[in-house]
Amino acid sequence: MQINAIKTALASLLFVTVANFAYAGDVTVSAAVSLTNAFKEIAQNYQTQYPDAEVALNFGASGALLQQIAKGAPVDVFASADQETMDAAEKQGLIVNTDRRNFVRNSLVLIAPSYSKLSLKRLQDLSQLEVKRIAIGNPASVPVGRYTLHALEAAKLWPALESKAINTQNVRQSLDYVARGEVDAGFVYATDAAIMVDKVKVAFEVTLDVAITYPIAPIKESKNSEEAKRFISFLSSPQSQAILSKYGFQKP
Repeated sequence: MQINAIKTALASLLFVTVANFAYAGDVTVSAAVSLTNAFKEIAQNYQTQYPDAEVALNFGASGALLQQIAKGAPVDVFASADQETMDAAEKQGLIVNTDRRNFVRNSLVLIAPSYSKLSLKRLQDLSQLEVKRIAIGNPASVPVGRYTLHALEAAKLWPALESKAINTQNVRQSLDYVARGEVDAGFVYATDAAIMVDKVKVAFEVTLDVAITYPIAPIKESKNSEEAKRFISFLSSPQSQAILSKYGFQKP
């Protein structure tokens, strides 16, 4: 009986040890939805290079992701599409400030359905009567929406265009609305427009007085802090940079 008890105890200990090893390399990354395609490919490469690791990806509007983290979502790494959202995370004490870094840059563009006959060469052209609906990310939670609002206010066009705005939950929803022809135009990142070249066309790049840089940082309450740092470092590797470049992202 005593021998059986010892065997049972050893078996239980072995199970716990194996279980802990299996989860030791897990890392959960909450990232801006515009990073979806690039991060999926990078995560696959990461898991190939580190077989002991498993990457769980969670995509959404940066503001919505921040709210999830603030409410205690089990996240290890946060990648935002703007500095404002990451600044908010820093002020709330949610990230490891010393490990925060900018890792890519993007640009804002106006797109229209590929079949559109509208002449859109500058922001003022959106005032045309033929332009009735414009997809714009909700400025309250979507970085691309804040960049858009900033550009339209700087051009003194927002009062005239506000009634045409169709607020979206994230940049990919704006892209989908344009691709399906549900709106006449929409504001997205250049990297998003590039993944649907058969359904949308870029009318022009929007000039901004601020760079669209993406910051990334490990979460302070992460249960896998070392894995989080390793994933962030992996983004700087030549193969990760090549993937980001392939999807149109630029170096910060």
